[in-house]
This record gives sequence, C-alpha cells and structure tokens, in this order.
Amino acid sequence: MRKHILAALAGAAFVIGSGVPALAQDALERVMAAGVLKVGTETAFAPFDFVDAGTHTGLNTEIYAEIGKDMGVEIEWITLDWTGVLPGLEAGRFDVVAGPATITKERMERYRFSSPIAEATVALLVGAGSDIAAPADIAGKPVGSGTGTAQLAQLQTFGATLDTPPTEYREYVSFNESYADLAAGRIEAVANSLPNIAFVASQRPEVFKVVTPAFGTPTYFGFPGRIEPEFASLMDKIDEILLAMKADGRMEALQEKWFGTTFDMPDYVTEPNI
Repeated sequence: MRKHILAALAGAAFVIGSGVPALAQDALERVMAAGVLKVGTETAFAPFDFVDAGTHTGLNTEIYAEIGKDMGVEIEWITLDWTGVLPGLEAGRFDVVAGPATITKERMERYRFSSPIAEATVALLVGAGSDIAAPADIAGKPVGSGTGTAQLAQLQTFGATLDTPPTEYREYVSFNESYADLAAGRIEAVANSLPNIAFVASQRPEVFKVVTPAFGTPTYFGFPGRIEPEFASLMDKIDEILLAMKADGRMEALQEKWFGTTFDMPDYVTEPNI
C-alpha cells in the first residue's frame, strides 16, 4: 500500500511540476559567465553603423566598445538588414540591438529601450541643386524612406497634411539604396533622422543637402532590448554605463566626432512624443 501511495504522490508532483515553467536565466549573469555580449545591428545606417573600407565602424561600435570594456566582456556583432533586426532580437539571436531605433510608444510596448544616445527628429535630404527649400515643397513629388521605420511613418503622416501629397512613398530596405536613388534623380527627397542625413550631406556636399527645419516630432534614438523580466538586469547595466558616459564626457565626445554637434537628451524617455 505504501508503495502505491508514494507512486501516486510522485506522479502528482510530476504533473504539478511540469505545469510550472522553469525560471529563465538572468541575462546579465549569462552574458558575464560567457564573457560575450551579442549585439544585433544593420550596417547601412551611417554614422551609427556602416562599413568603411571593409571595416564595421560608426558611433555604435565605439559606444559598445565602451560598454564591453566597462562590463569586462567581448562584443560579438551580428549584422543583418534592418527588417530582420528586431525580429532577431525577439528570436534570441542576440542580447541587445545597436540599431539604434527611434523610441516610440508602440515600440516601448514590445521592447525595453536604453537611455537615449542621440536625437532622432526626422528631416529631409535632397539633391544639392534641388528646388525643395522647405519640407512642404515635397508636395506632388516622389519621396523615399526606410521600410518599417518610424521615419517612414512620420513622412507619411506629414505628407497627408499637404494639399497635394507626395506622388509616391518609395520604401527601401536600406537607406543607402534611398540615397543612391536620390543621387540618380529617381526620387526627390529622403526622410531620415537629422543626424544621419547631416552626416551623409557632410560627406558628399556636392551631391546632397539637408532641408531645414526638420519636419518631424522631437524624438530620440535608443538601443532596444528584450522587455522580459530576466533581461532587466542586463538593460539596467547598459543604462548604468551610458549614463556614466554622459556624465564623464565620453558620450559628448563621440557625438561631436560622428555628428559634428552634441544633443541635449533626457536620461530616459518614459513618454515618447510619437
């Protein structure tokens, strides 16, 4: 009889136990134990992430070099098209995203964003000889932006306010493709965040220029991470380092290097403007 009772109790324990998911491993502990922080990004988003003479470079590479140094871990880069970066994060291909991504209300429901690392307000890049002198001048013209980006969404919202909307919103997997089409005259303007297009125009002033003022709502770039509780410690650590970089001048120096200017940023974005 005793054996039957013990067997029944063991079976019940198995059923009860199998219905309770195992606690997920803490992300920071896992990263520190492995000695590697895996970072997903695209390399067609200068000056944040791009390839120069075969070398992955940009603001993000230098920020993450500081993060890796402060954490005492190596940075392992996983690069892919932007349309695959956020799905790759959710699928567990890497621990955090360099990107970066515009911090929006919709995205904050799915991702934990780091402390902002740059302004992300959207503006227009046009040809150096273009007659587009103000954002409203894109009325009736073909314009482009990145597929699945907050920049495209703001462009479409702005275009809908014009008496004559743009004739076409052309979407690009990478912004480099949109710049090529702009240079070739296939579109009249590209909508992207001001830091990005300011960099592009500074590299090729004979081809491009920036239209001011920016037409977008004031926004900021941050690094997206997982929102699940087991990733909170990792994102807290990244924020701790980013805030230290802002306090000791490292962030300002990197912004000056890559953008030629610095940005007045909040420590955190809790209520995005878009």
